Amino acid sequence: MSNLNCGGAEKSLISLLQTIDYDLYNVDLQLFKNEGLFLKQVSHNVTILPPLDEYKYFDMSISKALKECFFKGRFDIIYNRIVAGYIFKTEKNKSRSEQRVWQYISRCIKKSDKKYDVALGFLEKSPVYYCVEKLNATKKIGFIHNDYEKLEMDKTIDNAYFEKLDFIVTDSDECKTVLINNFPKYKEKIKILFNIVSPSLINKLADETIDSLPLGINIVSIGRLDIQKGYDLAIDAFKIVKESGENFNWIILGEGAEKPKLLKQIADNNLEDHISFLGIKENHYPYVKQATIFLQTSRFEGKSIAIDEAKILNKPILVTNFSTVNDQIKNNASGIVVEMDPQSIANGIINLINNEKVRDELSSNLSKENFGTEQEIAKLYHLINE
Repeated sequence: MSNLNCGGAEKSLISLLQTIDYDLYNVDLQLFKNEGLFLKQVSHNVTILPPLDEYKYFDMSISKALKECFFKGRFDIIYNRIVAGYIFKTEKNKSRSEQRVWQYISRCIKKSDKKYDVALGFLEKSPVYYCVEKLNATKKIGFIHNDYEKLEMDKTIDNAYFEKLDFIVTDSDECKTVLINNFPKYKEKIKILFNIVSPSLINKLADETIDSLPLGINIVSIGRLDIQKGYDLAIDAFKIVKESGENFNWIILGEGAEKPKLLKQIADNNLEDHISFLGIKENHYPYVKQATIFLQTSRFEGKSIAIDEAKILNKPILVTNFSTVNDQIKNNASGIVVEMDPQSIANGIINLINNEKVRDELSSNLSKENFGTEQEIAKLYHLINE
């Protein structure tokens, strides 16, 4: 995995590592950079390997990287970092940029000397590529934690890696269908492993004490500040909500590159008194538990762990109609699904703000379900031993 910064795939990995039977398996964790909010949550049974030292030069400013590499005599890294810098600057699609840059990172990273029974590349792009190219393992499994088509990846690049994987694992029925449509020749090795979530642990963590949220209607969203999450759509929607006369607090837990743009958009719409960024919280569950409404306005997702967690905490959920939403939400039963535009989002928010009965019904429906997926670990054991 690249790192353990806050994100759905990272959280999924932590849950998996907390669930594995360590009487059966010895586990090493290779991070490109040993950093992130979830690092301290890694099971003590896991051996965290030293980070990939050369990788850091592709994740810092080019001037700093070239200076450090010059004094170390790493002229191979200097050349590859310059080429990578050109790709970073000219390739507008973030996913394709990461795909294209990998070959230059790869030239600078040594292969692992250790022999493994199984290696897991736990996220699309670089972690999968590292798994295929740099690890010596009897079996290799790659994970895709997103709607592949929405990432607009270069299929030609991935095809070369997918061919060398024993299994390609994704986290929802719709994501599996998308992968099969794009890579039909790998149909038989595309499998589903749902993200592991533990209701008992989530409910326990949700009872921890935090500063109380403001009085009134509190709407909470969780996720990195990225165009994928649709926060810009939500801000436009909240402008409409405010103009309708509603009072509310929208609380966002997350960080990301889009924050300056979002802050400007909030200021331009005079919403500073209604919207607040609380950053990344190691334990965000108490905020969700205290929320009136859980809001997710994503443009696309794989299988959202944040939604699964909100369901476990029985929160009224409002989500946009992204391609995989029906894998998680049944409209008007386990949540409210609205179209992906500000007016539809605003209408849904206004409806939930003013209709406590609907909120109670949604919460009641969720309270009758069992959303635990701890048993998913058995599917991984099956793939390992197949």
